[in-house]
Amino acid sequence: MAYMDVVIMTRNASLLGRCAAAAATEPATLDPADPDDWAGTHRWDLCSAPGWGEAWASAVASGNPDPGADEGVITDAMILSEVQAVLAG
Repeated sequence: MAYMDVVIMTRNASLLGRCAAAAATEPATLDPADPDDWAGTHRWDLCSAPGWGEAWASAVASGNPDPGADEGVITDAMILSEVQAVLAG
């Protein structure tokens, strides 16, 4: 994983939208309360999760035009796991 992969992920609207959607499904109280704001606030914690950078880099290398929207790159399970970890503190 390159740090630039993490930087790019933190700015990818598709990936952040998916993170917000996962956060919205959790019963915990979000701070900030809006799922989009929450995902933006915690984007560095989420996108630096183990395995995310490698998955992203592999997708980019294979020509994927939007790895953040591709559930085969950063899976919903990966996102939910990290959202839950961040919410748990």
